[in-house]
Formats: sequence, C-alpha cells, structure tokens
Amino acid sequence: MTDQQQSFTTPFGSYSVDTLLTEVDRHIEELTVKTELKSALRELSDLKLALDESSIVALTDQRGTILYVNDKFCEVSKFSRGELIGQDHRIINSKYHSKEFMKDMWRTIGQGKVWHGELRNIAKDGSIYWVNTTIVPILNEQGRPKHYLAVRNEVTKLKEVEAELQSMMSKVISIQEEERKRFSRELHDGLGQSLYSLVIQIDQLASSQSEGPNDLGPLRDQVTSIIEEVRGLAWQLRPSVLDDLGVVPAIRSYIENYRNYYGIEVTFECSLHRRLPHHQEIAVYRIIQEALTNTAKHADASEASVSINDSAHGLTIVIADQGEGFNREIPGAGVGMFSMEERARSAGGTLSIETSIGEGTRITLSFPNK
Repeated sequence: MTDQQQSFTTPFGSYSVDTLLTEVDRHIEELTVKTELKSALRELSDLKLALDESSIVALTDQRGTILYVNDKFCEVSKFSRGELIGQDHRIINSKYHSKEFMKDMWRTIGQGKVWHGELRNIAKDGSIYWVNTTIVPILNEQGRPKHYLAVRNEVTKLKEVEAELQSMMSKVISIQEEERKRFSRELHDGLGQSLYSLVIQIDQLASSQSEGPNDLGPLRDQVTSIIEEVRGLAWQLRPSVLDDLGVVPAIRSYIENYRNYYGIEVTFECSLHRRLPHHQEIAVYRIIQEALTNTAKHADASEASVSINDSAHGLTIVIADQGEGFNREIPGAGVGMFSMEERARSAGGTLSIETSIGEGTRITLSFPNK
C-alpha cells in the first residue's frame, strides 16, 4: 500500500488505515475474523483511492445539502470544499435542464431508486461542464433515503464532439435537401418540359400524316409514360407543394400517392393549422416519408396511421403500424432509423421508437413549444 493509501477522508471523518488496522489487532482476537476485516479495510481504501482518482464524488443528506465532496469535485467545479459543504447542488446548477427533468430525478431517488443521467453544470468561473451521473440513495432502517451518494464522470469533451457531429449532420442534411430541391426542379422544369414539348411535336407530326397510317401512337405513349416517371421522381426528391403550401398539404398528397402505389390504407389525423419553421416542415415530411416507406417494404402491414397533434405543450407526430415489428438490438434492423433520429435532432426535436417482433412499430416525433 502506498503512502497515499495510508489514510482516507469520508463524510464522517478522516481515518488512518494503519491506525484502523492496529485497532483491529487490539480488539479482535478471532484470527479468521481479524484477517477478513483487515483485508476488507485495505480493499476499501484501495477502492476509495480509485474512485477519488477517477470520479467526482459527493454525499448529501435527504434534503440535498452537501455533506462531503472529494478533491475531484473541487477541481472540476473550481469551488473550494468550504464553499461547497452546507450548500446544495444549485450552486453548480447551470439552469439548462427543465424543471420536469429535475423533478423526475428527485422523484426517482426519493423512491429509493438509482438515477442515471447526464447533467450540465456550471463551475465557479462560469465555465460549463457535463457529467455522466449516478445517484445512489442510502436508505435508513425504514427503507427511506437518509443520504444520497452521487458519483460523476466528466464528459465535457465527449459532449463537444457530439455537438460538432450534430452540427455536421445538420449541414449534410441541409445540403442534401437543397440538392434534392435543385434536382427536382431541373427534372420538372427542364427534362419534364422538354418531354412535354416532344409530345406536342409528335401530335403535330401525327396530324400532318392524318391521311395515312402512322406508327407515332406507341411512341407518344412511351414518351407520356416517361413524363409520368419523371414527375414521380421529381415528387419523391422534393414535392413543390411542401415549399408552396406547407407540410400538411404535402403529407396529404404523399399519403394519397402512397395508398395508390402500395395498396396500404393510411389514416391521417391532423390538428395543425399553421406553417412550421421551414427546417421543421422538412424534418416532419421526411420522417413520415421514411417511416411509411419502411412500413411498405419491411412491415408486411395492410394498414398504417399518421397523426399530428398541435397543442400548448408542443407538436407531436405519431406514425404507427401493426406489422411485423423488429428487434432494435440486431445490427442492421430498423432501416433508416438513424437518419430519422438525426433529422429530428437537427430540427430541434426528439424521436422515440417503440417496436417488438410481431407487435408493430410506433414512431413518435416531438417538438416542444419554446
């Protein structure tokens, strides 16, 4: 054992390991008990050292008043131990998390359950730091929390990298949408119009040869078919109604085309009667499009539903089917789910997926009111 391990501090006092070992020798005669107790003390000292070196540790009473912090807590928060003891964790509260988030945390630990989550804190100098947190209730004889032990690991750099990746993904999605819009217009206004002009020329040529038989009819049919395919492709890339009239008319039109193409009945309920910010409209449309496409290709479902609920709490979109469902734990399962999650995040929303084999799939997209 190193010198650093010869003593340790707890919320209830400082202890010398050597002194404790000596006291064990003095007061306990049973050799087996003595040996096991001394071994446990050494292991406890080693664990305490490892925890202090790697983690931010604090102990509070049941009201949240700080009773103990380790050196790592002081190092990261930049508060001295004297400034922290007797305070509660509001001293490092960055006010980033919602009241409901904090209430949920307190509700969980107040019931004697362990809470896990990420917290955004503020140091004494105003700098922000993120911590991956586990709060363990220490219960009294009646099974009620008497103390809370919080063990945290700083993840600020990881959160910064995540933010950079999300920013990059948002830019990629934005560029992709702009390219889709440009290709859609070029197909519709360029190639589409050229093909339409060709149909007119074929009709004029056929009229000039009306006195005798001609073979222009099949050619006209082929060109007309190509025009329909080009229009369909342009629609898939970026429907003009999405930009001109908004997401609700675009979804209604998409569902109608979807029914005709796949033969799947889709019910649509909507209480949204306003235009959304442009980036949100695109995200909502693309996520519904991706979800319904997955239903058609992978769910083996005959029915699906889409609902949009606009309330005082926020906007909620639900896409559901009663198809085969899938296991999200299997690599490759849930085609397009990552894309949908990134689209939701880049537009300021959250996306949750509920599914299991044989139970269908339910995708919920939420945007809180700000």
